Amino acid sequence: MPLVTTTEMFKKAYEGGYAIGAFNVNNMEIVQGITEAASELKAPVILQVSAGARKYAKHTYLVKLVEAALAENDLPIALHLDHGADFEICKSCIDGGFTSVMIDGSARSFAENIAETKKVVEYAHDHGVVVEAELGKLAGIEDAVHVKAEDASYTNPAEVEEFVTKTGVDSLAIAIGTSHGAYKFKPGQKPQLRFDILEEVSRRLPGFPIVLHGASSVPQDLVKVINQYGGEMPDAIGIPEEMLRQAARSAVCKINIDSDVRVAMTAAIRKYMAENPSHFDPRQYLTPARAAVKAMVAHKINEVLGCAGKA
Repeated sequence: MPLVTTTEMFKKAYEGGYAIGAFNVNNMEIVQGITEAASELKAPVILQVSAGARKYAKHTYLVKLVEAALAENDLPIALHLDHGADFEICKSCIDGGFTSVMIDGSARSFAENIAETKKVVEYAHDHGVVVEAELGKLAGIEDAVHVKAEDASYTNPAEVEEFVTKTGVDSLAIAIGTSHGAYKFKPGQKPQLRFDILEEVSRRLPGFPIVLHGASSVPQDLVKVINQYGGEMPDAIGIPEEMLRQAARSAVCKINIDSDVRVAMTAAIRKYMAENPSHFDPRQYLTPARAAVKAMVAHKINEVLGCAGKA
């Protein structure tokens, strides 16, 4: 099966009251773990690539890894650019085989965001590629995205109709209280998402697919393993999964998960290396790391996203 766009995925997800997992990929083991879990559970999946991943692994290597996953799994897979900073980066990925791109103009003014997004949309649609954009600004750190808490802002529902109409964008990432990275909330702080904003956006954009960024839950059992075996991740707190389940049942059709994959992989590697200090073959510690990624993705598909059996 060739790569697909997210158009049909999102239509079915919206109507079915579930979400598609968009998992960031950086190397072979992560691609394998994600797609093996999705294949076994018959779940559609989005593999997304950040600027940091392209810098680390290079565009061509990542595309070829995804092509290998397609050859191994009869599965609808979309290849998505996460947080494209400008038109040129989006164009490079469109020309380079991606089926979906995100233009992140959230740091620009409303008018500038519209202009840049429209430019990307026109080029992408001419090449059969879909586009995600963002209104509002998420706090946190993820690769090249660095936003201080005081600079974050919720999405203004009053702006969404004008933005979507003027840009022609295919999906919209909104800010309702999620954030990038593994340190989303402070100890003692009650995690809370602004479902009132999501509901108002959905009312103004009926049937339109909404995206949640920064939606990792940072499982505390895995954080404990990391810290037990020499890591230092004090106070790493994510989004409660019950809130993500609620979002997935509404207009949210795509939920981005990156930190949870990293945490699962790191916990497995730290544990293995501590228990097997004489081992030095990367295949030895990357095998349980890949299995940990697979288990994490299977959990998200079954317990959070609700997309098992929807491929």
